[in-house]
Amino acid sequence: MPKNIGRDEVQKKIEAGATVLEALPASYYEDKHLPGALNFPLDDVDKLAGELLQDKSAEIVVYCTDTTCNNSGIAATRLEELGYTNVHKYAAGKSDWIAAGLPTESGPAAKA
Repeated sequence: MPKNIGRDEVQKKIEAGATVLEALPASYYEDKHLPGALNFPLDDVDKLAGELLQDKSAEIVVYCTDTTCNNSGIAATRLEELGYTNVHKYAAGKSDWIAAGLPTESGPAAKA
């Protein structure tokens, strides 16, 4: 089961180079996403994991909108099922990040 982490820990992991994944459709990602996050829509988890996440022991943070959104938990659990061993879930998500006044990025996802 993926470990749930809070905003402060997410910030530290971003600074340390963790892979950050937004488990929402592209339109939400393009509007605003956490710095350096990759678009990781729930419907494409299996496909994108193979394309974007080569190191199964790398630190990964998955988030979506907030605690009412289950996408991050579903995606994080699926990553663990696929053999990823260092997966964290930021359940408070993008809403918590924005409410704290932290920076976001906008624009389309870079192509893998």
